[in-house]
Amino acid sequence: MSRPLPLHRGVSGMRNLSNSNDFWDSEVKDKTEKDDLDRNRASDQSYLSLRFPFRLLCPDNSPSKYGITENGFASDPFSVGSPRSRHKLTVLFLKLSLVVIVILALTGSFWWTLSISTLSRGHIFHGYRRLQEQLVLDLWDIGELSLGASRMKEIDFCPEESENHIPCFNISENLALGYSDGSEYDRQCGQGSRQSCLVLPPVNYKIPLRWPTGRDVIWVANVKITGQEVFTSGSLTKRMMMLEEEQISFRSASLMFDGVEDYSHQIAEMIGLRNESNFIQAGVRTILDIGCGYGSFGAHLFSKQLLTMCIANYESSGSQVQLTLERGLPAMIGSFNSKQLPYPSLSFDMLHCARCGIDWDEKDGIFLIEVDRVLKPGGYFVWTSPLTNVQSFLRNKEKQKRWNFVRDFAENLCWELMSQQEETVLWKKTSKKNCYNSRKPGSGPPICSKGQDVESPYYRPLQNCIGGTHSRRWLPIEERPTWPSRSNLNKNELALYGLHSKELNEDTTDSRTAVRNYWSLLSPLIFSDHPKRPGDEDPSPPYNMLRNVLDMNARYGGLNAALLEAGKSVWVMNVVPTSGPNYLPLILDRGYVGVLHDWCEAFPTYPRTYDMVHADGLLSLETSQHRRCTMLDLFTEIDRLLRPEGWILIRDAAPLVESARALTTRLKWDARIIEIESNSDERLLICQKPFFKKQAM
Repeated sequence: MSRPLPLHRGVSGMRNLSNSNDFWDSEVKDKTEKDDLDRNRASDQSYLSLRFPFRLLCPDNSPSKYGITENGFASDPFSVGSPRSRHKLTVLFLKLSLVVIVILALTGSFWWTLSISTLSRGHIFHGYRRLQEQLVLDLWDIGELSLGASRMKEIDFCPEESENHIPCFNISENLALGYSDGSEYDRQCGQGSRQSCLVLPPVNYKIPLRWPTGRDVIWVANVKITGQEVFTSGSLTKRMMMLEEEQISFRSASLMFDGVEDYSHQIAEMIGLRNESNFIQAGVRTILDIGCGYGSFGAHLFSKQLLTMCIANYESSGSQVQLTLERGLPAMIGSFNSKQLPYPSLSFDMLHCARCGIDWDEKDGIFLIEVDRVLKPGGYFVWTSPLTNVQSFLRNKEKQKRWNFVRDFAENLCWELMSQQEETVLWKKTSKKNCYNSRKPGSGPPICSKGQDVESPYYRPLQNCIGGTHSRRWLPIEERPTWPSRSNLNKNELALYGLHSKELNEDTTDSRTAVRNYWSLLSPLIFSDHPKRPGDEDPSPPYNMLRNVLDMNARYGGLNAALLEAGKSVWVMNVVPTSGPNYLPLILDRGYVGVLHDWCEAFPTYPRTYDMVHADGLLSLETSQHRRCTMLDLFTEIDRLLRPEGWILIRDAAPLVESARALTTRLKWDARIIEIESNSDERLLICQKPFFKKQAM
């Protein structure tokens, strides 16, 4: 930027000199001017230093005062030795110098512009984004300071009745507002649904046991359930448990049923497989377990590299979701009552309902339409219910009528009834779109229009039309690569999501490096890398193991992929914020589990759910939007989701991390900032939630 300033001054100076030269030419015969020049001859000697070098380049060869040179150009009207001649040569020299300078300047400017690489432009843009982030932070800090010193005090603990509370799920309040017919169990997030206090664990809470022991045994004090609820449960998988003093033990055998292993084997045989170990060969990797009991079906399949997501209604006591999560298994609150699930169309390879409590024949089959929407082409729907038992409905006309409706409706959805054994029925969704057009007119629900067929709905009302048919992701599960190959998408597959291989590869490389760094920092404290050997005693508390991770800004699922590649025995809940780009379909197609979520609302799960919370770039994403919530609101929700002695990893722009660090004292977290060698503009904030024990009354 220093070059233009002298250049402009030179141009101005040369313009003045040029005007002076014209004046001399116009008055060439004026005697008075000649006399003036003669009187100032001494001062004109200052031009000699410019005349001599110029003379070497342009020697004087004019024969006469007004003659013509051999080249045909008019000669200088004055002799070389005259003052006028010297002045003219000086002006000419300065003009030529100016031209050279201008040419060099323009050429240099042109090549400098071309030399700005993509990386340089990225740095400029990045610097601009940093200024934006700093401005947002400054405004946020001003707002915080304006509220006085009271805003900087530590946050209070919630009352005892909140220890299992989930904002957005309040049945009694929903009933008072007029919700009924099942919609009172739906998620209702209003402006006043956020929680502004820290949830304490129950009295006698203990850190969960490490896997694999902790998958089958949990502390009864950690969940809200009574002995009566254990023994009177109607769900098939809920029965596979027993109460033993301070612990609940889940077992695979029961006097009332042959066990979850035999049950899984039966389903595999109904598909035509040898056993459940062959599910992957049939294209099955992810399963949505509706009304999952306490997660025994998913716990058994977890060892077969199958990932089962449990969903069930909110329950204030004896919650299926809470007990499943306490076992460290994937689960979240989800309801079929009136809204679509927060999953994209064509998400799961199998849906499973074993006495899940849903009446599939109600509301004109709209629940089955939602099952069809989230099921991949060629996927399976497994339903176990007394209603499907042939001997049962032969003696009960009402049951027979209900069964006939479900069977006929499934046929109109283009599902193939593959097998029916005792109380279990298995359907296969069609792999061919033209099946819908071949149905009899008016024989089933219509196909959704493009406007209705939203690929990733966010708690939208249930639709009475078949969705997913307009998706570019319509691909039968038997034609997809089997697990684990399906997690590595090729160039053509990535094109379906508008991605290039370079973008995914960069995300994968960054995530691998991050996982190595995280584990090097935390490995002395996280015991999941050191499985318990036979005969070893449990380590003294705190156990500090890691079973699951909540990735709050999952992007393409890179952290999930890196953890699996590193052999970590964890599963990841990949959350895609509604405020950013939506690559949740990609994440689910890779064989992972995830959900769409607005982080200004409470996450649909119980307190003390996750062992680790990871947020990479989430603060930058949220601050770039018009925020309905503050950073403190976000951190308070993280505290609710995290179990005692759990970990928080926040990676983001340095100014945002510094602001986040200031808030951790209010949340009573232990915190430390780590510099990132590969990126000086970012920082890593590592926090641990302390274990505050509630005193028994």
